[in-house]
Amino acid sequence: QVQLVESGGGSVQAGGSLRLACAASGVTSSRRCMGWFRQAPGKEREGVAAICPGRGSPYYDHSVKGRFTLSQDMALQMDSLKPEDTAMYYCAARRGPAGDGNPLVHWFYNYWGQGTQVTVSS
Repeated sequence: QVQLVESGGGSVQAGGSLRLACAASGVTSSRRCMGWFRQAPGKEREGVAAICPGRGSPYYDHSVKGRFTLSQDMALQMDSLKPEDTAMYYCAARRGPAGDGNPLVHWFYNYWGQGTQVTVSS
């Protein structure tokens, strides 16, 4: 049984930093595509960063590139945070091989955590 548990969320002022972690059981993060998504109230869930074995560097959404860093262990370092980064952040894992799919779309993934809230005040 796959279980994903996010941690590290919180409240910070604009320009601050947070580091999110994703504890995964039942899936080996180094063997499956895994990603971070976020969803703000009234908005669709959007891909933030993802990593797939054998595909080289992590993927980043243009809105976070240069500010967020995803490591192999699925830690998401978020720097220079902006109020628009405020959302619930979710860790996701794919069950099967990546194929040619886009790892920054939510339908690419099969398993989800419960989320951790990130709030950035101006």
